[in-house]
Amino acid sequence: MTTFLATAVLTLGVGAGQAQEWHTSSSLIGGSKYGENFERYDYVNPDAPKGGILNSTVQGTFDSFNPYIVQGTPAAGLAPFGGGLLYDTLMEQATDEGSVSHALVAEAYKFPDDYSSATYRLDPNARWHDGQPITVEDVIWSFQTLKANSPMYNRYYENVTEAVKVGEREVEFRFDQKGNRELPKIMGDLAVLPKHWWEGTDAKGNKRDITRPTLEPPLGSAAYRIKSFRPGQEIIWERVPDYWGAKLPVKIGRENFDTRRYRYFLDSNAAWQAFTKGGFEDINAENSGRRWMTAYDFPAVKTGDVIKKEFVSNARAHMQGFILNTRRPIFQDRRVRQALSYAYDFDTVNRTQSFGLNTRITSYFMGSDFASSGLPQGKELEILENYRDKLPPEVFTKEFALPRFDNPQAERKILRDAVALFKEAGWEIRNGRMTNVETGQPFSFEILDSSQDSGPTLNPFIEMLRKIGVTVTLRVVDTSQYLNRVNDFDFDVIVQVLPQSQSPGNEQRDYWSTRAADTPGSRNTAGIKDPVIDELVNRVIFATDRDDLIAATHALDRVLLWSYYVVPQFTRPNLWLAYWNKFGMPDKQPDYIGADIESWWVDPEKEKALAAKYQSAN
Repeated sequence: MTTFLATAVLTLGVGAGQAQEWHTSSSLIGGSKYGENFERYDYVNPDAPKGGILNSTVQGTFDSFNPYIVQGTPAAGLAPFGGGLLYDTLMEQATDEGSVSHALVAEAYKFPDDYSSATYRLDPNARWHDGQPITVEDVIWSFQTLKANSPMYNRYYENVTEAVKVGEREVEFRFDQKGNRELPKIMGDLAVLPKHWWEGTDAKGNKRDITRPTLEPPLGSAAYRIKSFRPGQEIIWERVPDYWGAKLPVKIGRENFDTRRYRYFLDSNAAWQAFTKGGFEDINAENSGRRWMTAYDFPAVKTGDVIKKEFVSNARAHMQGFILNTRRPIFQDRRVRQALSYAYDFDTVNRTQSFGLNTRITSYFMGSDFASSGLPQGKELEILENYRDKLPPEVFTKEFALPRFDNPQAERKILRDAVALFKEAGWEIRNGRMTNVETGQPFSFEILDSSQDSGPTLNPFIEMLRKIGVTVTLRVVDTSQYLNRVNDFDFDVIVQVLPQSQSPGNEQRDYWSTRAADTPGSRNTAGIKDPVIDELVNRVIFATDRDDLIAATHALDRVLLWSYYVVPQFTRPNLWLAYWNKFGMPDKQPDYIGADIESWWVDPEKEKALAAKYQSAN
């Protein structure tokens, strides 16, 4: 096992000279809670037994084992960003702290005081599943390939110009600008791919091509590898018994399942029915308050074979809402987008569909220090003053708030305000339909979705808009078609979650930048092209310290909110899991992510008893 230089560093605010040292843990907030002695996560069972099967269901289908390109639908277990089950990254993001990473393929890293580069030193024990060592050449090739082919990596590492070998086990990433204080740390998120495998030939002698989809199981380096699959129907992963990183601090007591089986269903209702029967979905993450409160009354719950449990999570309050595709002409007027936001009756939906369990989203950075509130002041105001003549005046004069349907008279007033906004934008109700005054075009659009059970959430919004003459249709398509259309921005409106970290930075380009708006597969699904937002994103990325980062993010958040690109929906603070009673788990779970399934293990006696009781569990 590698001897770790267990030193934590505060990447934002590191003292002069410290940055030249090697570090094995990194943080953007204040150093890891483990200090200089990270040996393992404090919540895990270091003696957790290995074995058993984790069954999961997936909606849709798959046709590729290459997740890093826009083409194709990747199989479960593969991730478009990061390594998924197959590949290790240079460092691994912590499960129990925000914006913290620990050593993985790289045993240590360092960077200069001006943040102009970052150097990573590879663990000499790091190996591919074929036994070959992971090399600096693999890292360089991975960086070049992923930046060229993956929209997410391209924006994330936009300021990284090259990767250069500077030692037998050392690779230096060079940046085109100084002062990007997050960039040295997030180079650790790079998935390392096997150059020798991807540049080789398959069993038929054909040269492999990482720019194309493939159903040849790739060589990996992480704790799992593909054991078998049926295209579009099932994929089975097996734990690698001699996995090189099993004794690393981030892996001790984790990744305990011998087998991970994913079976595909065409719709969510079928997947739900499979969960209730046993043997198809062992752990169900529930998102519907209505189902959480009313549907868990099937026999296995009553007998205690399925357990419902809430896990506290302080990293779950992300923006979720109706994304308005501003590439469509009807959504290009801010007043129209504002009117549509007014028509979403969160209060009634929360009361009637979710038992009052949800909270209305009021920020793109909900629940964190980065959420704007009140009126801009201090450094945030100074930042916004640079763009006063290019921003809506409300940014400076009004606290952002969404209308409340909290009394019988509220609906009439809110809809009247929405109609007035439409009128300002050149639309009026004629013969019961919202109509463009100049062209006579009726205002109508389609919500694209892939879930058969989304109706209870979406229909109230559709019905409310019909009251003001807006025609909305809901189109449900299969998962593959949905992903392809979203990647190509071929939709009017979708529902999407926009997750954020506790240290916003380079990923903001992929969400909001003009460049990302024209790049298929980016997360700028709203099609935002605003020079002010572009500049605010760069202001976030090149913040000088955490206070400056908070002020810059407040400004970005406020401008996004007042631009009404998203009709915000709801969030909740806790993670809801229902699981078949076959697991052992540590007494404590990490509050940051709520539950670390990788720290659970299968109890063989419980698994055997369930298999005997529920025949479909075999």
